[in-house]
Amino acid sequence: MSGRSLCCSPEGIQKAKKALIRCSLTQKALAEELEVTRQPIGKFFTGKAVDRNLFVQICDRLDLEWEETVAEPVSEAEVNQDNRIDIDAIVQAIRQKIKPLIQERCGTMRVLDMTQPIGLNEIYTSVNILEKITARQRLGIDELLLLQQYSSEDFDHFGLSRITQKRVPGLEALEKYPKLMILGKPGAGKTTFLKHLAIQCIGGKFQAERVPIFVTLKDFAEAANKPGLLEYISQQFSNCRGVGARQGVSLEDELLKHGKALVLLDGLDEVREEDNSHVFKEIKEFSDNFQNNHFVISCRIAAQEYTFEKFTEVEVADFDDEQIATFVTNWFKDKFVKPETFIKRLEENNRIKQLAASPLLLTLLCLAFEESGDFPANRSELYKEGLDALLKKWDAKRGIQRYQIYKKLSVQRKEDLLSKIALTTFERSDYFFKQKAAEQYITEYIRNLPDANTDPEILQLESEVVLRSIEAQHGLLVERAKGIYSFSHLTFHEYFTAREIVIVQQSSEEALQNLVSHIIEKPWQEVFLLGVGMSPSADILLQLMKKHVDAIVVGDEKLQKFLQWVNQRSLSVQLQCKPSAIRAFYLEHDCELDSFRILSRALELDFEVNNHDLALTLACDVDKHLTLSIADGYEFNLFLTLAIDLARILFGLTLEPKMKQALQQLKAQLPYVDHDIEIFKQWWKIKGQSWIKQLKAVMIKYRNIGYDWQFSQHQKELLKQYYDSNTLLVECLNSDCYVSREARQEIEDTLLLPIAEIKHRQQQS
Repeated sequence: MSGRSLCCSPEGIQKAKKALIRCSLTQKALAEELEVTRQPIGKFFTGKAVDRNLFVQICDRLDLEWEETVAEPVSEAEVNQDNRIDIDAIVQAIRQKIKPLIQERCGTMRVLDMTQPIGLNEIYTSVNILEKITARQRLGIDELLLLQQYSSEDFDHFGLSRITQKRVPGLEALEKYPKLMILGKPGAGKTTFLKHLAIQCIGGKFQAERVPIFVTLKDFAEAANKPGLLEYISQQFSNCRGVGARQGVSLEDELLKHGKALVLLDGLDEVREEDNSHVFKEIKEFSDNFQNNHFVISCRIAAQEYTFEKFTEVEVADFDDEQIATFVTNWFKDKFVKPETFIKRLEENNRIKQLAASPLLLTLLCLAFEESGDFPANRSELYKEGLDALLKKWDAKRGIQRYQIYKKLSVQRKEDLLSKIALTTFERSDYFFKQKAAEQYITEYIRNLPDANTDPEILQLESEVVLRSIEAQHGLLVERAKGIYSFSHLTFHEYFTAREIVIVQQSSEEALQNLVSHIIEKPWQEVFLLGVGMSPSADILLQLMKKHVDAIVVGDEKLQKFLQWVNQRSLSVQLQCKPSAIRAFYLEHDCELDSFRILSRALELDFEVNNHDLALTLACDVDKHLTLSIADGYEFNLFLTLAIDLARILFGLTLEPKMKQALQQLKAQLPYVDHDIEIFKQWWKIKGQSWIKQLKAVMIKYRNIGYDWQFSQHQKELLKQYYDSNTLLVECLNSDCYVSREARQEIEDTLLLPIAEIKHRQQQS
C-alpha cells in the first residue's frame, strides 16, 4: 500500500451502502463494472485502505463526492508500522479469542439418524491418505483382479475396496503438503477430518503457531450479498478487533500475510452449480494472494471440475480393520452393547464387514446394532438402509440439494439403472467393467425413458454425465483405475443383482429360472439369500431352487441308490428331530463332505443325543482325524479321539452283546501310550489301517454303516454340488424370509430324498 491509499470514514461507509442500494448494485456487480476483484471493493465498504484512484472511481460510480467520503489518508509510514507488530503474540491472542467458536463449529458431529450430536473427540478415528488417486492408476482389469487376489473358489474373500498401495496418516500428509486437495467417496470422513484438524490446531496439538479458519464452502457460496472469501473470513474475526491491531489495518489480513493461518475449505462438491465459477475464482485468488499459509480443500472424488494447479491431490483411504475396531470401541464405550460383540458378529459376516470400510456405513451399522444388539436378520433390509443413506439421506440431512444432471432420473430410476447394470455384469462375472461398457448400459436404459432424446451423440454425452454423477453424488459406482469401474462394494453389486430379478423384473418366471440356473455357482449364493429376503413371498423361488437341486443327481443311478440307502438308514433311527436332519448326517458321513456338518446342524440335529447309531458313525470318522493329526503334528490329545469315542459308546450306551464284545476287542488292541506320541505313531503305521477295516466291518455287520461306495470323481463332484446347493436352500429357508408353512413343510420333508421317493410322496398327497 502506498501513501496514495485512502479509506472510507464511518459516515462515508453508510453513504456508500445506501448508494449501492439506490443504484441497484451489489459489491460483486460493482467490482465487475470497475473490472477489479471483490477484495478491494470489500475493503472499501469496511473502512480499509484502497488505492486512491480506485477509491475515486468507486465514489464516482455511486454518485458520491469522494472528498466527503474519505477519512484521513493512510500513509506508507503508518502502514509499515505493522511490520513491527509481534505477530506471534497476536496469533496466540487470536487463538484464545476464536477458540470457543472453533469448538462450537467443529467439536461435534451428527449424521443419519443420530438422536443428538456426539463429541468429535469421542468418536474420531485417525484418517489415512492415499498419495496416488485410485482412479488414475493405469491398470487393466486382469491386473486389478490380481491385485484383489480374486479367485472364483475364494469368492468370500474378494474385496473390491481392498487397498494395495501405501497409506499415509492424514496429519503426516498435511505436514508434507502445505496445499492439499483431499478427495474421497461420499461418507469417507472428509468433513470429519477437516473438523478434527481445526480442533487439533486450536487445542495446540497440531500447528499451534497458526490460527485455524474453517469455512463451509456451501455456506460461503450462499451468503447474503455474495462476499469475497477474505471478507467472509473477516466476519469470523469480528470479535477479535483491537487485538494488537492498528487503525486502518486488517488483523486477519495481517495473519494471512504472515502465513499464520490453517485454512480449511470444506465441501467443494456441495456448492451449487450456479455458484461454482465464483467459488473457484475466489479460492484461486485467495490461495495465490496468501500462499504462505497452509490450505486444505475437501471434495468428493469425481465431483471435481476445476484443478488448482498448486494443490496436491490425495485420496481418503477406506477404513482398515484397525480403524474399524477403533471406531467401534469409541462408539460403544460405556454403552450396554459391548464393542467386542459387534466386532465378533462383523467378523462372522464378510458381506456386512465390507460395508464397514466406509465411515458413513459403519456409523449406520453401529446405529442398527445398538438398537437390538445384533444386525437385522434380513440383510437385504440392512443394505437397503445403507443405500438410502447414500442415495437420499446423507445430502438431505445436511440440507444439500445437488444439481440433477439428468432430470428424468429419480432415485427409484437410479436404483433401477444400477440394478440393470448389476445383473448384466454379474452374469458375465464382470466385477470390474470398462467405462465404455458402463456408458453403453446407461444409454440402453435412458433411451427408453419418456421423452428421451434418441440421438446417438446426445445419448452418449448424457451417459457419460450420468455415470460421473452417480459416482460423485452417491459413490455407488467408483473408478478403480483409469477407465475401469466397479460397484463400491461387492455387497451392493449382489444386492442390485437380486433387486433386478425380484423388484424390477417382479420375480417373473423367466427371471427366477435364470437365477436358479446359477444355484451351483458359489458367487451367486449371496444373491439367492438377498433374493428370498426381499421377496414379498419366497415360495416360488424356494420351490424352483428345490427342483434344480434335486435335478443335480437325478440322472445318476448309483447316486439315487445312495440317497435311497441314506433314507433307509435315517428311518431306522428313533430321534425327536427332523428326518431330513438325520439324512443330512448320514450323507455328510458316507460322502466325507463336511467335517463341520453344516447342513445337519442347520436342520437342527442335536449331536449330544443318546443314540448309538449316530455315535458309532461319529467313531467311524476317527481314522480321518488320526491320519490328519499325525501328518499335521497336532497336539497329542487329538490322537486319542478313537479311544474316547469308543469309551463313550461302550460305557454310555446300551448295545447288543455281540456288537459290544466286538467293539471291546477293538478297544483292547489300542496301545497304552502313556503320552508317548512315538509309540502311537509306530502302532498306527503298522496296524492302523487294519484296525480301521475291522471297525468298519463291525459297523457294516451290525449297523449297516460304513460302506465304501467307490464313487467316481465325477460322482463325488456331483454330490458336492448337491450338498452345497441343499445347504444354500436350507440357509435360505432359515433366513428371515416370508414363506408359507405349506411350502416350507413340503421342501423340508423331501430334502435329500431320491427322486422316486419324492414322486411317490407327491402322488400320495
